[in-house]
Amino acid sequence: MSTITKRFQKPAKNILHKMDAYWRAANYLSVGQIYLYDNPLLKEPLQRSHVKPTLLGHWGTTPGQNFIYVHLNRVIQSLDLNMIYISGPGHGGPAIVGNTYLEGTYSEVYPEITQDEFGLKKLFKQFSFPGGIPSHVSPECPGSIHEGGELGYSLSHAFGAVFDNPDLITACVIGDGEAETGPLATAWHSNRLLNPITDGAVLPILHLNGYKIANPTIFARITHKELKQFFKGCGWKPYFVEGD
Repeated sequence: MSTITKRFQKPAKNILHKMDAYWRAANYLSVGQIYLYDNPLLKEPLQRSHVKPTLLGHWGTTPGQNFIYVHLNRVIQSLDLNMIYISGPGHGGPAIVGNTYLEGTYSEVYPEITQDEFGLKKLFKQFSFPGGIPSHVSPECPGSIHEGGELGYSLSHAFGAVFDNPDLITACVIGDGEAETGPLATAWHSNRLLNPITDGAVLPILHLNGYKIANPTIFARITHKELKQFFKGCGWKPYFVEGD
């Protein structure tokens, strides 16, 4: 068994417990950003005045992105990888903002968003709010090189990041609505431009949560066999990760 294989064995039970707790915490932070104007720790019964009058930000893409984020973190820690995360789904900002807050990066960049009840209230209120931050993974988000609202360009940006950067792996999460855009459909073929000696690697993760902003999506409604044939034709080896 290789050293890498030993280091990447099935995680121990306590690690799985911690990962699940982290995932649930990230989900709560995401829900709070979308919905809550006040009462961030729900210390009192929820009232209408605690909820934002106008909601923007998609819950549909958020738990999946949080799930991907925590599992990629485990891989990075296990194998000491040089990896970045590009979030393509539109209005997916709550996930990445929540994770950067949870790991402490957000408060380092924005000291006024403290890691306490007061800072949590500010974090929740500022999301998609006048004078606050956009609902996408915008340039204001620590580490962001791609704005999730520009649907279709995430995979192109992922490839651009690894050109002449042989040690970098870019994990690119693609929304299933975004996957129906022309730029994204074209970008699947960019793997033909990678030089395995001088360039890094791109790991596209197509997040099929079933819907784009208003309608069901094609990729989420066709069979696994058809999906596999499509991606094999584009030069990829697809893996299906699913469950409930």
